[in-house]
Amino acid sequence: MKKQNRGFTLLEMVIVLLVISVIFLLSVPNIQKTMAVVKEKGCRGIEKVADAAILQYRLEHGMDPSSAEELIGEGLLSEEQAECGGNKHLVIRDGQAYME
Repeated sequence: MKKQNRGFTLLEMVIVLLVISVIFLLSVPNIQKTMAVVKEKGCRGIEKVADAAILQYRLEHGMDPSSAEELIGEGLLSEEQAECGGNKHLVIRDGQAYME
């Protein structure tokens, strides 16, 4: 009786790795796009929180804050909420919060 070795050939392994690589390369752009959308929505969420803090500041002081630092000083916002993604900062203009 002859003993048979069962296993994958080198060609089969290369084909499997090629298929996995193609699937990975097709999914990476979608993941990056999703991450960008998540980051943008997070920045818009921070703007809404800042708008609520501006309203609270207006009710307490009778005027709009001139900067995000005033909201931080009052304890209405944290320093982390004054920036988004490390490159956008909270700016207050005409009583509205914007990430720039």
